[in-house]
Amino acid sequence: MIKIYHNPRCRKSREALNHLEEKENALDVILYLQTPLSYEALSDLIQKLNLRPIDLIRKEEALWKTQFKDKNLDDPELIQLMIEEPRLMQRPIVEFQDKAVIARPLDALKDLI
Repeated sequence: MIKIYHNPRCRKSREALNHLEEKENALDVILYLQTPLSYEALSDLIQKLNLRPIDLIRKEEALWKTQFKDKNLDDPELIQLMIEEPRLMQRPIVEFQDKAVIARPLDALKDLI
């Protein structure tokens, strides 16, 4: 089953969800802002993305710039930060089997599905 970590207020996330709904029957929509991921789930997702935790951070987000940008956070601290402040996570993220992509642009989905 395909999972999408979705923020309904984000235009790119809505576009990815619409695209998937047109093509896929089995879809698990995870509203990660309402139900943040566990440390283990987020760590697993980061591995599937083949990224470092810092690469999943939305560095243009005001919260990041004002409160965290100048802190020297290690990977476990960054993961914990994204759990506590999930709006800092890049979006949308689409996961299928043992891979995941940040589905921006939508073309990124071609390599996943």
